[in-house]
Amino acid sequence: MPLGSSDIDLYESEDPIWNPALLTIPIPGIRKMVNLASTMNDVIHLSIGQPDLPAPDTVVEASVEALRAGQTGYTMDAGMPELLESLAEYYSERYQRPLSPDNIMITTGATEAIYLALTAVAAPGRHFIVPDPAFMLYAPLIRMNGGEVTEIPTRAENHHQLDPQEVIDAIEPHTHAIVLNSPSNPTGTLYPRKTLEAILEEAAYRGIHVISDEVYDHLIYDGREYPSVLSCCSDLDHVMVVSSFSKTYSMAGMRIGWLIGSQAAIKKLRRYHMFTTTVANTPFQWAGVAALRSGGPFIEEMLSEYTRRRDRLVELVEQTPHLTGYKPEGAFYLFPALPEGVNGTNVALRLLKETGVCTIPGETFGNSCSNALRLSYSTSLESIERAFERIIPWMEKQDFD
Repeated sequence: MPLGSSDIDLYESEDPIWNPALLTIPIPGIRKMVNLASTMNDVIHLSIGQPDLPAPDTVVEASVEALRAGQTGYTMDAGMPELLESLAEYYSERYQRPLSPDNIMITTGATEAIYLALTAVAAPGRHFIVPDPAFMLYAPLIRMNGGEVTEIPTRAENHHQLDPQEVIDAIEPHTHAIVLNSPSNPTGTLYPRKTLEAILEEAAYRGIHVISDEVYDHLIYDGREYPSVLSCCSDLDHVMVVSSFSKTYSMAGMRIGWLIGSQAAIKKLRRYHMFTTTVANTPFQWAGVAALRSGGPFIEEMLSEYTRRRDRLVELVEQTPHLTGYKPEGAFYLFPALPEGVNGTNVALRLLKETGVCTIPGETFGNSCSNALRLSYSTSLESIERAFERIIPWMEKQDFD
């Protein structure tokens, strides 16, 4: 359904029944575009931010077996012991950092983990630093709880890399936390180890929390090492790391995520978690155990396929007038820039209405990138080719001067 007046009222109503904090939540740009596209025929989506590959058979079978075995009740509030133990073992081996199940809490997707981490620490008078562009959840959740946000802009010509010195220079006496997302949604940018180490060292020195969204931690291209915050920090006292099975194993709708932190932090957040979603989905927690045990070949095949798509998308963007691209190192997004001063929202809307290609405007993800478009390559190579058969001729006709 298209975005109607009732949707607008939901977000913008000043009816006294609603908490005024709801006014800090913007109308999602992704929803507006996808809803509009749903009213049209022959739309090609470069908008969807979820894997198009089917989940591994072992994951599906584990879910079905759990259901048939009657595994439909509540788990422990922190999560199913078997999954907590599997994750602790997995991360301990991957990053050579000893973790116990007490360092982990299973959540209803990474979204709940982010929600818990940010809303548990945001409060009036507390200052947060967030990259720009960034996943649209961070800043509104902070502001909903009275926190202040400073956004650190990044640019397509610099591959949207985050300058650690700009982050450090933005720290104020009341800075409470820094939010990181690598690889990034919407840019696909992978922060190098030296960037993370510089930010983490300064944050530790000043007693500032670092909340790291690492849901794309397996979508890393060209054989690069993934420098997780877990492998760069000295301890977990001021660190919280979020991830999930959604992107790694094509399990987005199964809604299994987790949060890693100090045992003290997890103990506090478990209580908060009980008052939000209570526990994560039980059968799909068993699916997560199966994914960790046997999902390696799936990840390799997925990376191979996404690499082909990324490389072709980069070529096509280079051939497209008025777009400045780069080569993303992770996730499945490219965030090319239009000429300075061009309104990306207007371009995205016209592109959809006039060519039937759905993209996401840059202002969905921040204030410094209104002249950008997010392109997702979590769709087939054929769809990408067909999309640019429409985009390139359309862009050739535009005069953005």
